[in-house]
Amino acid sequence: MATDIQKLIGTSEEDDEDMDMDVKEEDEENGGKHIAAQIMVGMDGGMTSNSSDNQFQHHQQFQEQVSSPGGGARRSRPLEEKERTKLRERHRRAITARILAGLRRHGNYNLRVRADINDVIAALAREAGWVVLPDGTTFPSRTQGSRPAGGTSAAVTSSSSHLVSQPTNPPGSIRGVSPGHRTPVEYNSCRMKGVFIPNPSPYDQSASTQSQTPGEGREQTESDPRVGGSMDTINDKQIVDIPPIPKLTERDFAGSPFIPVYVMLPLGAINMKCELVDPDGLLKQLKVLKSANVDGVMVDCWWGIVEAHAPQEYNWNGYKRLFQMVHELKLKLQVVMSFHECGGNVGDDVCIPLPNWVAEIGRSNPDIFFTDREGRRNPECLSWGIDKERVLRGRTAIEVYFDYMRSFRVEFDEFFEDGIISMVEVGLGPCGELRYPSCPVKHGWRYPGIGEFQCYDKYFLKSLKKTAEARGHPFWARGPDNAGSYNSQPHETGFFCDGGDYDGYYGRFFLNWYARILVDHGDRVLSLAKLAFEGTQIAAKLLGIHWWYKTASHAAELTAGFYNPCNHDGYAAIAAILKKHGAILNFSCSELWAVDQQVDFAEAHSDPEGLVWQVLNAAWDVGIPVASENALPCYDRVMYNKILDNAKPLNDPDGRHFLSFTYLRLSPLLMERQTYMEFERFVKRMHGKVREQSAIIFYIRVFAMV
Repeated sequence: MATDIQKLIGTSEEDDEDMDMDVKEEDEENGGKHIAAQIMVGMDGGMTSNSSDNQFQHHQQFQEQVSSPGGGARRSRPLEEKERTKLRERHRRAITARILAGLRRHGNYNLRVRADINDVIAALAREAGWVVLPDGTTFPSRTQGSRPAGGTSAAVTSSSSHLVSQPTNPPGSIRGVSPGHRTPVEYNSCRMKGVFIPNPSPYDQSASTQSQTPGEGREQTESDPRVGGSMDTINDKQIVDIPPIPKLTERDFAGSPFIPVYVMLPLGAINMKCELVDPDGLLKQLKVLKSANVDGVMVDCWWGIVEAHAPQEYNWNGYKRLFQMVHELKLKLQVVMSFHECGGNVGDDVCIPLPNWVAEIGRSNPDIFFTDREGRRNPECLSWGIDKERVLRGRTAIEVYFDYMRSFRVEFDEFFEDGIISMVEVGLGPCGELRYPSCPVKHGWRYPGIGEFQCYDKYFLKSLKKTAEARGHPFWARGPDNAGSYNSQPHETGFFCDGGDYDGYYGRFFLNWYARILVDHGDRVLSLAKLAFEGTQIAAKLLGIHWWYKTASHAAELTAGFYNPCNHDGYAAIAAILKKHGAILNFSCSELWAVDQQVDFAEAHSDPEGLVWQVLNAAWDVGIPVASENALPCYDRVMYNKILDNAKPLNDPDGRHFLSFTYLRLSPLLMERQTYMEFERFVKRMHGKVREQSAIIFYIRVFAMV
C-alpha cells in the first residue's frame, strides 16, 4: 500500500529526505518568515508555546541531517542537483494544490486550506465508507460496534477525522473528547459523523466570529455562541458538553403524487467497440435497483461509438444486448441521443470523442467547432453555425442528427412498440444540454468564472454580419471586446458590470442575436426528433447556470446563451419552442442549496433556488412537463429532501410536480449499505408511499439476491 501511494504521488524515501532539506534551506533563506508559532494543548492540560524554541529545533534538526551520527560530515550534494530537487518540489506542490482545489470545489470534500496527502487519503477513505481515527487507524464503518484495541467509546475528532464512533453517553448531552486540538468535521443528518466546535472559516463574515492572533490559542469555551454546553477536563483531555441536536423536521410524502425514478447508467457502460462492458456485474446492479422499485434506467447512446468510422454506418450491437437485459427485468428505458463527446468535463470518467470521420473533417475545416475570441476550438460538439451548411460529406449537421435518430428508431422498433422506451432526450449541445460551451474546463475555466462567448467561427460571424447589416448597423458585426475572459468576474469587465454595455444598444442587439441562434438550433433539432420518434415523449436538457444570478447582468447565463439579465426573461423563448414540439424540459439544478453556494463562493452571488423557480414557472406557465436530475453527486438525506421539496412543491394550488426524476448515477458507492438505504428511502418518498421497511430486513433481502 505504501509503495502504491509513493508511486501515485511520485515520491520516494530519498526524494522525501531531499524535499525536507530543501524546504528547510528555503526557510533559512527567507529568514525564518515561514516559521509560525504553534500553540498546543499538552497532556497535563497546560499550554505549550513553541515559537522561538521551535525555530531552534528546526535549525538543530537541519544540522543533524547534514552531519552523520558519528560526527562525520555528510557529502554535500552538487548545486545543480539541489536546484532540480527544488523544481521537483515546486511541481509537486502545484499538483497537490490543484488536486485539493478540485476536491474542495467539485467533490464536496471538507479539506482544510493547508491539507496534505494524509488528509486527501483520509477523505477518500471516508467517501468509501471507512472510519479514519486521528492516529491513522482505519476500519470499515460497519464495525464501529467493535472498535479496534485501544479505541475509545467516545467521539474523537482531529484535523483529518470526519467519521467517529457513535457516542454512548446519556441522551441529555453529547460528549466529545478532543486530544489537544480541534478542527471542523461535518455533521450529516442521516447519521452521526462527529461532534465539533467549528473554527473560523475564511469565508465566514459573521460578526460573531472571534478574531485570533498568532500568540493566542484556538481554544473555544462556553462563551462561544456556537457552543451551548460546558467544557471540563477529564484525564487531561478536554470534554465538551453539547446540548442534543434537534431532530430535523421532514415533510410527510405519504399519499403525494407518484413520480417515477430512473437511474443513469455509467458513462462507460458501452465501450468504443459498441460492446457491453461487464454484463454480469451490471445485471447484479440492475437487480438491486429493481428490488428498490426503481422504475427504469437512462443510458447515453453515443454518436462517437455508433457512427464512429464512416457516415451512415451504424453499430448498435452493445445497446441491443443492454436493452434486452433491461427489458427482461421489466424496467423502463430513457435514452439520450448524445451528439457530444465525453471527457474533459466535471464528472467524466471515460473518453468518447466525436466520430472519426467528423474529426477528419475538423482537421481541414476547424470552423465546424465552436470557437472563442482567441481562436481556440472546442471539439466537444459541432457548431450550430453548420446546422444548414453541407460540410459533413454532403450533409448538413441537422441531416446528420436526423439520420442517426431515424436509424435508432428503426433498429429498436420493438422496444418502442412495447413501451419499454418511455422517453428520448435529444442532445442539443455540450453535455447534451441546450447551451453554448461557454465554460470549458479544457480551456482553463474554473467556477465561478463568467465564461466566454463562443461565436467566432466563420459561420457564426457570417450570420452576425448579415444580421447587423439588416439592422442597418454593419459595424455591429463583431463580438464584445470588453467581456473579459473565462475566469473574469462581472465587475471586472466593461460589458457585464452594473450599467455596462450589455444593456446598451449594441449589447442588446448582440445578446438577442446570440440567444436567438440557441433557440433556433433547439427548434430545428426538436422538430426532426418529433418526426423521428412520433408517439414517444421527447425531452431537452437545460443546465442551471446559477452563479452570478444575483447580479444585474447574469453574466454566466449570458455567455451560455440565456438572455436573462434582471430586466429580461431568458427562459420564456425556450419554453415556447418546447411547447411547440410537445417536448419535456429536463432541468438539472434541483438539489443545490443556496446557502452552500454562499458559504463556498460568497463572491459568486449564486442563487440556485431563485433560478430553479424561475425556470419551473416559465415551463409550468405554458403547460410544459418538467423532469429533473441531480447536477452533483447525491448520497445524503439533506440533498434528497431538497430534491423532494422541488419535485413536489408544498401547497401548490395547481398540484404541479415533476414528471420524472433521474438519479446520476449508478456507481459502487450507491451500492453500499448506508447510501443505498438512503436512496431506497428517497425512491419510496418520490413514489408517495408509506414509511420504509426495516433497514436490516431490506439489507438482507437485497444483498442476498446479489
